[in-house]
Formats: sequence, structure tokens, C-alpha cells
Amino acid sequence: METSGALAGIVCRELEPGLWPQLETLFGENGACGGCWCWWWRLAGVEHWEDVKGEVAHERLCLAVQSGRAHGMLAFDGETPVGWCSFEPRASLPRLERSPAFRGTPATGVWFVGCFFIRRGWRRRGLAEVLLERALEVMERDGARVVEAVPKETHEHSQPDAFLFTGTYRMFERHEFRATVGARGGTTVMRREFIPRGRQ
Repeated sequence: METSGALAGIVCRELEPGLWPQLETLFGENGACGGCWCWWWRLAGVEHWEDVKGEVAHERLCLAVQSGRAHGMLAFDGETPVGWCSFEPRASLPRLERSPAFRGTPATGVWFVGCFFIRRGWRRRGLAEVLLERALEVMERDGARVVEAVPKETHEHSQPDAFLFTGTYRMFERHEFRATVGARGGTTVMRREFIPRGRQ
């Protein structure tokens, strides 16, 4: 789907196995950020991040994409990949299921927006919001009843781009997400519920 306005010409494409080379190109040698390769939320309970980040995470993401187990949205400027948004059913992300902020809360029908990665030169131009819009469309299509996220608070002060990989409060607020009450562990969870089509 193509965008209009300031980001005219940007095309968003849902991740599929044939797009692995483009995702790999976008992430570059650093694996998006510090060797993450979009594996932070997927880390199993018995593993240590220092042992997984880098090439292990790279190989795992490659296998997940090629097997169709990874979900995401890629943004393109022509043939050049310039942005990424990752989203998954929350139950498929072990790190979240262990988090005090989510422990004990229902995961059925719940999806999670994990991270964004925007190419230098395209940051702070609204591209992450375009990716979020497209991602929400796909999650609703695929049966999500609820979408959750853990964006950063930027109302009072700005933060370096590297710390905004989960998005910002304001961006999610513009898309009808609201902070949940009583989240544990010092993490603010934002949540949006989809209204069943029969009740609209």
C-alpha cells in the first residue's frame, strides 16, 4: 500500500519469506541495534541475551522469516527498504510472558507491537506511524482482539532515537491506545481493543 503527503511514494509490504534479503539489508551489520535482529522479545527463559545477540539472533530470525513464523511490515522507498515494524501474537514472545507487566494477564487474541527500526535519514518523519497503521490492519485481519505495546514516554523530554525502538506514547495515543491501570514492574503497557465488526 502506498502512502500520500510527506511520505508520498513510500510503499508498505507485509513480511513474507521472499523479503528476507531486504530486511537483512535494512538491519545491516549491527542487526538493527546492538545485534538485536528483532529477537529481544523472543528470548527463551533459560537463555542469556549476551549469548544470543549477534549471529545467533541473525540466524534465528532468518529461519523464522523463511518458515513464515515472523510477522512484520517493511516500508520501501522505491526498491530500498527504509523502515520496519515487528508484531506478533503475545503468547509467542517468551520474554513478555515472563514479564511482571504481563504475567497472569490473558494472552488469547492478544498481539504485541514489539519494535520499530527506521533507516537514518527517514527518522522523525512519521514513517513509524505509517508502519503502525498498516500493522494494525494486518493484526485485525488476522483475528487480533487486543493489541498491546510498551512505548516510551516523551511528553516531558526528548530521547535519542536508539531508545525509541518501541515507539512513543503520543504515536500510540493517536491510534486509540490507552495506558493500562495497575501494570506491574515499572513498565507502562498501552492497549487497544478492536470492536467486533458486527457491533460497529
